[in-house]
Amino acid sequence: MLLHLENLDSGYGFLQVLWDVSLSIETGEYVALLGPNGAGKSTTLKTIAGLLVPFKGEILFKGEIVSGLRGNEICRKGISYISEDTNLFTGMTVRENLFLGAYTIPNKKQVKEILEVVFHLFPRLKEREKQIAGTMSGGERKMLAIARGLMSSPSLLLVDEPSLGLAPIVTADVFQALDTLRRSGVTLLLVEQNVKKALRVTNRGYVLEKGKVVMEGTNESFERNEHFRKVFLGV
Repeated sequence: MLLHLENLDSGYGFLQVLWDVSLSIETGEYVALLGPNGAGKSTTLKTIAGLLVPFKGEILFKGEIVSGLRGNEICRKGISYISEDTNLFTGMTVRENLFLGAYTIPNKKQVKEILEVVFHLFPRLKEREKQIAGTMSGGERKMLAIARGLMSSPSLLLVDEPSLGLAPIVTADVFQALDTLRRSGVTLLLVEQNVKKALRVTNRGYVLEKGKVVMEGTNESFERNEHFRKVFLGV
């Protein structure tokens, strides 16, 4: 088991958003976390990534309890979080942003090797490596955010709303890159507003409603579920 959440409660200050959330991910899986706006999907990712401290429950990564660790410590363990708003250093170049993503790796030769892999995956970033990040298009910034997350050589990639605000053709490029990562052995946990798209690219998933896991299973089982079809697919 790569990641396991056990009876997790979390939120912001006095506001509890997650209630008794449990989920598990095996190495190499591509798992979707689905639900309506405000269900707690992003809160779940932020808690796993160490940006929020859980109120209760445990997070185990590779069998080790990591709940309560700071974000930089979680990153060093092998978890990388790609937020929906990218959080790039907009006044710095593409290359500088990428190198900042590798701050946990002291071996400069290894960093250069990872950079070559990232540029192979995102050739557009190689073409624009000297460009200031803030001058890039929305799709290019999203690619840069994912690429920067890969620079720490993570075992688990948490991706929050990769298609948000992107044109369909750019969205296709982003999802193609994520699929390439999956095939290369990176485990992914995806939060995506486009439910139909998420069901096409992932293996299985969990559904959150009002901060609680209300459904889990294969994507085929979701599509056969009457409640899921009505609420999330509109059929």
